[in-house]
Amino acid sequence: MTSAKPAGTAGKKVVVFDYGFGNVRSAERALARAGADVEITRDFDTALNADGLLVPGVGAFAACMKGLKEARGDWIIDRRLAGGRPVMGICVGMQILFARGIEHGVEAEGLDEWPGAVEPLKAEIVPHMGWNTVRPPQDTELFAGLDSDARFYFVHSYAVQQWDFEVGNVHMRPPKVTWATHGEPFIAAVENGALWATQFHPEKSGDAGAQLLTNWIGTL
Repeated sequence: MTSAKPAGTAGKKVVVFDYGFGNVRSAERALARAGADVEITRDFDTALNADGLLVPGVGAFAACMKGLKEARGDWIIDRRLAGGRPVMGICVGMQILFARGIEHGVEAEGLDEWPGAVEPLKAEIVPHMGWNTVRPPQDTELFAGLDSDARFYFVHSYAVQQWDFEVGNVHMRPPKVTWATHGEPFIAAVENGALWATQFHPEKSGDAGAQLLTNWIGTL
């Protein structure tokens, strides 16, 4: 007997973008459990036209950016967002959405969807590896239905630790920013219209991560 898909997620086509820098199989399994119709691909048209695009990422910022551009992922993300079509980044897939990354003193350009720099975490123990709580805003959609003590799985040594986003249009809704702390506060997630992202790995975060992915798929 096949279990029913979560309400609001059935039939939603999600592409996990395979540009060589992400745990695409774990993401595929987690999205499928959340009810999505999932495909792993780097095909331009398929990724462009899916209901949702998930961009994973592991490794170094500069290498991920290089791989993304070689797969034309930067074009796909830009064109999807221009049309209001949902994109979600995970881990380094979130970091590359910011203006730049600084690793070992070397600066690399990001996609510049949001201002800010990805820099080394200021903590006694690095990498930040394991479970941690987060502090979402009250009007969050991404964390809807989750308890305040819900924990998510992080594996990273770099993060964005300052948020300086200017809303240039009075009719524009400012992004919703979620914070976590490891040594010092850092950005754990952002909800910005069609563009959502998490520093942690929802696909490795058990029931809490499953609920979060269900929330995202439900908006597609």
